[in-house]
Amino acid sequence: METKVYDQTWKETGSAKLNEKVFGLELNEGLVHRALVLQLANARIAIAHTKTRGERRGSTRKIFRQKGTGNARAGANRSPIRKGGWIVFGPRNNRNFTLNMNKKERQRALFCLLSAKVQSNSLIVVKGLEMKEIKTQAMDSVMKALPLGKTALLALASRNENIEKSSANLKTVKTIHASYLNIADLLKYETLILPEDALKQLNELVA
Repeated sequence: METKVYDQTWKETGSAKLNEKVFGLELNEGLVHRALVLQLANARIAIAHTKTRGERRGSTRKIFRQKGTGNARAGANRSPIRKGGWIVFGPRNNRNFTLNMNKKERQRALFCLLSAKVQSNSLIVVKGLEMKEIKTQAMDSVMKALPLGKTALLALASRNENIEKSSANLKTVKTIHASYLNIADLLKYETLILPEDALKQLNELVA
């Protein structure tokens, strides 16, 4: 299984092999959906927090006598039916949203999306992607030369400060390390750009 390799000016320079175990799978929508839900749930941070009866400040004195006033009987002024009272069944910041999924299932879901990029011609392998200096305009011209969709995900094999900072201000491009490829980003960005060294890393994920 092979794909074309291009340079920064969108000229074909050769071909590269794709590991069929990584880039040749059928899309399993159910598995991908589970992996996406897992990622979003595990990234969720419980911020909302309401106070219970024991945490709310105030007196516990009965606000008026039980009988003879004509009012409905009432207890403390901190009652949840009164303004400033404690909250019943409110959100708490100790709630755990994390989910579990087998490692092989998570990996296969990732491979399914990588395969889908190949099948939809949304994978671009670039040879010698380099930036001599940090310059957004230069990076923008490179991105415009490639046949991209509306958005692009650039996966690098290792840290490259010039490329990362040059693309930081481009709204339609996100730079990520190949080892951090994830379900949410692959679904969000239309085109996946892989330098040859990053493609080699992905090919070696499965022997």
